[in-house]
Amino acid sequence: LASQRLDGCVLCFVAVLCLSVGINAGKYSREVNEPKPSGSDGQAVEFRIAKLNQVWEKAKRMQLSPVRQAELHSDLKLQEKDELQWKKMKVEGLDENGEKEAQLRRNFNVILAKYGMDGKRDTRPLESNSLKDHDTKEGDIFDDPRLDKLWNKAKSSGKFSNEEMLSLKREFQHHKDKVHEYNILMDTVSRTEEIHKNVISPLEGDAKEHVLHQKHTELKQKMRDLNQGFERLRKLSHEGFTEDSEFREPRVIELWEAAKRANLSKDELDSLKEELHHFETKVEKHSHYQEQLELSHQKLRHVEALGDKEHIKRNQEKYNTLAEKTREMGYKMKKHLQDLSNKISREGLEHNEL
Repeated sequence: LASQRLDGCVLCFVAVLCLSVGINAGKYSREVNEPKPSGSDGQAVEFRIAKLNQVWEKAKRMQLSPVRQAELHSDLKLQEKDELQWKKMKVEGLDENGEKEAQLRRNFNVILAKYGMDGKRDTRPLESNSLKDHDTKEGDIFDDPRLDKLWNKAKSSGKFSNEEMLSLKREFQHHKDKVHEYNILMDTVSRTEEIHKNVISPLEGDAKEHVLHQKHTELKQKMRDLNQGFERLRKLSHEGFTEDSEFREPRVIELWEAAKRANLSKDELDSLKEELHHFETKVEKHSHYQEQLELSHQKLRHVEALGDKEHIKRNQEKYNTLAEKTREMGYKMKKHLQDLSNKISREGLEHNEL
């Protein structure tokens, strides 16, 4: 009887798990699998918003690497989803103070700057809190003296296995990317504020103040995240990885650390931990596809040099399929990351208000 009950519980758990996976799969693949929209001339276009199509067409003419082009596509797809949601909000009379609209405009400008499409040479420093006369030495791979110093110390400490060094390098690279994103955002906010000073804005008084305050709140939060991230790297470099490390991927670790600071209950943390494990699998799968895309591109270039048309056609088809899959997975992963970040922020806020 106990055995039957156990079997029943297992079947029940499997059914719930399958239902959960099915719901999530639908949630993240519905938009991706919709037929491509058409432009005014009836031709299929990549996005349902004209300015995003313009950016995409321009990007295809630029010499972006396949992986970077796929990343841009995922970012544009996410921007499209957010802008279409905002249009519905506007029709329903929401976003009266223009806060969401300002954030969307800022996000779009950040995408342009991130991929070198904002019409200006990228002079933003990659380093954080670094001296401009910092001499580059052999072993300085992060363009940031604080990061390079930590990295070289960790490398020569003998505490890390080869596999752990690869994990540590991913964490350092992630922090460097976050610093770069912060610098882009700060530059974008500064430039848009400069423009708005010289334009008569429909937002006046309290509403305008609120939007400005929201921008600076976002910058402050990102700076706090950077400081916490650097502190974690410092601790990791000195103490090494612990046996009970929950996650391997930097983005997932960052979410888990934020969740632990958000004053959540044990049940909420356990539930979130389970979701983060699923998310980490998705991140790792996306990274694998990015590597395969790069290899496929190298093979295609090699085959093109040989000049066999049939061979070129077969490899081009394989490459195109892989590029499409990588873009699709990138969007799903970024959408899931956005949902998890919002969930942690929202639940943490609710607990702090209680």
